[in-house]
Amino acid sequence: MNKMLMRLKSNNILRNMCVETTFLKDQIIQPIFISNQVDVKKEIPGIPSNYVMNLNDSIKQIESDLENQQRNFLIFMIPSHKSEFDFNLEFQQKVILKIKETFKNEIFLWADVCLCSMTTHGHCCIFDNNKNIDLNKSLSSLSEVALSYSQAGVDGIAPSDMMDGRTSSIRKILDDNSFHLLPIMSYSTKFASNFYGPFRHAADSSPTFGDRKQYQLDYRNKNEAIRASVRCFEEGADLLMVKPGQGSIDLIETIKNKTGLMVGAYQVSGEYAGIALAAEKNLLNLNDALLESWHVMKRAGAQFIISYGARKSKELGIRE
Repeated sequence: MNKMLMRLKSNNILRNMCVETTFLKDQIIQPIFISNQVDVKKEIPGIPSNYVMNLNDSIKQIESDLENQQRNFLIFMIPSHKSEFDFNLEFQQKVILKIKETFKNEIFLWADVCLCSMTTHGHCCIFDNNKNIDLNKSLSSLSEVALSYSQAGVDGIAPSDMMDGRTSSIRKILDDNSFHLLPIMSYSTKFASNFYGPFRHAADSSPTFGDRKQYQLDYRNKNEAIRASVRCFEEGADLLMVKPGQGSIDLIETIKNKTGLMVGAYQVSGEYAGIALAAEKNLLNLNDALLESWHVMKRAGAQFIISYGARKSKELGIRE
């Protein structure tokens, strides 16, 4: 039985996020970076007021964000243990359990699902001995990661790896384990972009060889980008996304029309850094420029926005 509509009605925060006609605070998602490699929180170069934190500091940060009415989060978990294929998820489970135990339904917690922060080589997949992508092993590992996060209590899964077939593989393992109502927010159109630099520094996920052009999308290709989102829709995604957000606004409405799903935009670290660094030089006003950039993505049809400035939404005048 297809329970896609019910999955998006299971939580008030998620329902607000998916309302179709207004710009609500729950439609702005704040990324959080949590690592067991740091003792004190460290500001991420280029994206001020965003940090790589240990678990205790992340709890304090979320408490502060809640006071400012920010309650929709996307977490990136960075373990110290790296492997080519044997992934220990104990740290990630501890993080999710602690956050949900602390905040329960006060927040909605999305977990990014990828392998790049866990692999020794920084790629989003598993390779065979000839350095070719082993798709079956990659899909199996990604699905097990998604299941592990779900069992720990995460509210939603956000696969970002761009492996062919990963949405259907994850949907199947979730359904087979009675997580029928757990939504998948797929990074469905994700380009091999030059604007991810600050993120990769924060997530400890820069490739040690080659690049990600063999599985992420070519930014020169519009039709391919649309097909990627249609594929995720057909495989069972509940929400779709374009990334980088500002660089993909020409695709949002077409993807919405072809799939009937809500499409979000990820204002990536390089896009946000451009605004923040210009503001530091007094070339523009950070709050005004940030709000304008969000409205541009909204105007293009974005249902929700992931932004490193999300915790400023109350300050920017975004309310219920």
